[in-house]
Amino acid sequence: MKVRVHVSLKNGVLDPQGRAIHHALEGLGFDGVNDVRAGRLIELDVADSVSDESIEDMCRKLLANQVIENFRIEKVA
Repeated sequence: MKVRVHVSLKNGVLDPQGRAIHHALEGLGFDGVNDVRAGRLIELDVADSVSDESIEDMCRKLLANQVIENFRIEKVA
């Protein structure tokens, strides 16, 4: 089973990578971009027997820093 874990910074946490992307977009002449928040995508290929609880546990313990990040799990068909 394929699983995607979307990790993003919580609101209020500074995002220097997002700011750099925003600045670069402006430098390239792209107008109208108000804000940029950068995150990451982690794709897992797990056995069908791996439970949802186990995947959430992976996220809490390793894949996301819950102090400053949120995560969302997406099962891919």
